[in-house]
Amino acid sequence: MTSSPWSCILWDVDGTVADASAGILPRITEVLTALGRTPPGPDELRHWIGPPLLESFQKRALLSPEQATEAVAAYRALASRDGYAASVALYPGVPALIRELHDAGVPQATASTKPQNQVRAILEHYDLDHAFTAIAGARPEADVLDTKSDVLGRALEGLTAAGVDTSRAVLVGDRHHDVDGAAEHGIPVVFVRWGFGNPGEEEGAQAVVDDASQLRDLLLSGA
Repeated sequence: MTSSPWSCILWDVDGTVADASAGILPRITEVLTALGRTPPGPDELRHWIGPPLLESFQKRALLSPEQATEAVAAYRALASRDGYAASVALYPGVPALIRELHDAGVPQATASTKPQNQVRAILEHYDLDHAFTAIAGARPEADVLDTKSDVLGRALEGLTAAGVDTSRAVLVGDRHHDVDGAAEHGIPVVFVRWGFGNPGEEEGAQAVVDDASQLRDLLLSGA
């Protein structure tokens, strides 16, 4: 028998559950090239993964709000063309942990700034959607900036509507956006080092783990 010290688990997706960089990075390059902008190099591109794209196109590519909206729409059109689960791999041990948490009766939800339809498509592709009580992601409109706090709020609302106790929630994430967004809701963060975070982004997290085995030790305990 296993149980959890947490009443529910919230998951970031990109960099935590799924590595979609093989598809994300070429699409960002294609979009910026089409706009006549010089795309960032490989070392810089990896830092685009995690924050909302609308924000990244403005802050990192220095596009105007209108140009950034156009860029997000173009990016999402490419993602739809390619298939939302194409070129997406899951991190070792994470799918098994998600299934184990589900089998132990621990409610789970996603809280991702990736568009919600893309999150659902990835989970369905890997037969993980049934393990989640709520699937929360960014809204589909290209001009809407959904922060981590926004999607966390909707994830918590979805869990509460399903009758889940959210008083001892925890978020698993890999970027400082996860730590900052969770802090707005008073939720602790377990920071995973296998994602796309830079050194120091874990500051403020309750715990830091290097692999799924360490994460399991924090999320599940023998009973």
